[in-house]
Amino acid sequence: MSERPHALVIALTGGVAAGKTAVARRFEALGVAVHDADVAAREVIEPGTGGLTAVVDAFGAGVLDGAGRLDRPAMRRRVFADPAARKMLESIIHPRVRQWLRERALAERGPYCLLAIPLLAENIAHYRWVDRVLLVDVPEPVQITRLIARDGIDETLARRMLAQQASRAERLALADDVIENNGDEPALDRAVVELHRRYLALASAR
Repeated sequence: MSERPHALVIALTGGVAAGKTAVARRFEALGVAVHDADVAAREVIEPGTGGLTAVVDAFGAGVLDGAGRLDRPAMRRRVFADPAARKMLESIIHPRVRQWLRERALAERGPYCLLAIPLLAENIAHYRWVDRVLLVDVPEPVQITRLIARDGIDETLARRMLAQQASRAERLALADDVIENNGDEPALDRAVVELHRRYLALASAR
């Protein structure tokens, strides 16, 4: 872990339905590379990877669909109902995701890049090598409203999903920069442009 990325590395995080994707898209539109932990989590268990082999070794061949890929809906139901199974799956996937993100950060030759990491607060001990943390923040009632609208779920399930994540206070405590995403689209545009300028300045000063 001693090798330092050439680029300034910003970890982008936020609670569920906070608007991380909207922020990431705006940085990408400015020419900034965004490497997404959710993409990594899919790629590290593609057919032929050591990750998928490890999942099959742990859970059996029944976790695969007809095409030899992980049956994600079935796996999601299984780990949601069984905390031990969830821990086992995370122990396989999370280290591979961290390695995937670090490899991409090390390969970056731009001034800075973003790593989109939804569960950063829960795993911060493994990401001490990032330079800054950018939090997309909204009040919990806004999260709940957005979750209900986005996923078509009821309020009880929305609150349960929030309860499974780090608290808003824990995320705020980690953040170097915060985008308050409870305004309109132009406000979000301005916030991203302002941070883009700041990150370019920080990168050039390294």
